[in-house]
Amino acid sequence: MNSLDLARWQFAITTVYHFLFVPITIGMGFYVAGLQTAWYRTGNLKYLRATKCFGKLFLINFAIGVVTGIVQEFQFGMNWSSYSRFVGDIFGAPLAMEGLLAFFLESTFLGLWIFGWDRLPKKLHLASIWAAATGTLLSAYFILAANSWMQHPVGYIINAQKGRAELTNIFTVLTQKTALATFFHTIPAAAFTGAAFLAGVSAWLVMKKKDIEMTRGTLKLGLIAMLISFVLVGFSGDLTARVMTDQQPMKMAAAEALYSTTESAPFSLFTIGTLDGSRSVFQIDLPSMLSFLSTGNFKGVVQGVNDLQAKYESQYGPGNYKPNIPLAYWSFRLMIGFGFLGAIFALLALWQMRKGGTPHGKWFLPSMLTLPFLPLLANSFGWIFTETARQPWAVFGLIKTSAGVSQVVSSGAVLFTLIAFTLLYGVLAVIEVGLIFKTIQVGPRPEVDYDVDSVGGSADRPLVMSY
Repeated sequence: MNSLDLARWQFAITTVYHFLFVPITIGMGFYVAGLQTAWYRTGNLKYLRATKCFGKLFLINFAIGVVTGIVQEFQFGMNWSSYSRFVGDIFGAPLAMEGLLAFFLESTFLGLWIFGWDRLPKKLHLASIWAAATGTLLSAYFILAANSWMQHPVGYIINAQKGRAELTNIFTVLTQKTALATFFHTIPAAAFTGAAFLAGVSAWLVMKKKDIEMTRGTLKLGLIAMLISFVLVGFSGDLTARVMTDQQPMKMAAAEALYSTTESAPFSLFTIGTLDGSRSVFQIDLPSMLSFLSTGNFKGVVQGVNDLQAKYESQYGPGNYKPNIPLAYWSFRLMIGFGFLGAIFALLALWQMRKGGTPHGKWFLPSMLTLPFLPLLANSFGWIFTETARQPWAVFGLIKTSAGVSQVVSSGAVLFTLIAFTLLYGVLAVIEVGLIFKTIQVGPRPEVDYDVDSVGGSADRPLVMSY
């Protein structure tokens, strides 16, 4: 394998690994803030116990996410220096805004929340967790805006003298249709993931009969939030698909293994194609559904892979502009499938809880422990599809991935860091899982551990509690 292949593998591994923590952090931040708000308004200590219990899990996930995220930006300068030199003036702007504004916001207020339990008035302490959760949204937006620019570059000019792209309008970069559509699809997905994490942990605590009063409530909250966010993911996904069809038609064609431009195009449920990726051999589909999903019209025209290949050869020059079609096809379906499976679990569990009971059954309740993993798998396959189906472009229509790799970094150096980061992330995974399991096994602290007089005090009275 050459340095390009190794650099791509390294970036893929570190990115997918890092994104395991991101949606949980975004989703759980708001659920923890909501639980603390419920305690602030009602004074019911079950909400305080829930806040403390799930707040610890949120902090563990946040800390590991920060550590793994640092590697991401360093890779642009190390393995992808040609890419950074060519588009860094544009791509780096939203990333700098994320680091200087959003990350400082969330980390500062999160620090106040962690250490302010026995120092800040209740109202101010509550505001700190809401500010931290809001900071995660801002971080997500700036990063998604940078990624969206790679999908659909806007607000730039090419400086032929310097041989690079230069920013002309940051507002255009931040507010383009791709960034907005991606944000409003990713955030409900994060809410879905955080809710599944909340429900899965609560299901384990219910099985172990730990604080049933609290855990039954958090289980129901997680399940309801899963269903609501899943509906929002579906609606926003439909919007994202139409934007993608308009801006990156090859990506949609690859997602459906549609080789020829078709009117009233069917949605493929299962396709087997030739080894060279030039045509389908066997297909099971839903008539006209792809046209509706892509254009909003059952008779709409959807461009095919082979026709787009010919178009791009004419527009950009000779070359292979087809992504890995089997990977795009199946990652797209696995994204949808794992998300749908999680929603079905949530619906069945809520049905069993409809008369005040708890989910039961020899297999059902234990199987709910898989809930946190289903959205994580859906998210991972979603990002694999988003990034690999854009290939061969690093920035669509502007610079190919092969042209963005560092020219002076040897394959041996990339291989060394690939192995080192993979081993490091393996160690971090063991630490993460160990800390989470230990926290879950301890469960919520009983009321006797709290200073009831303090926690029940006025809104301006300091708290006498700590982690």
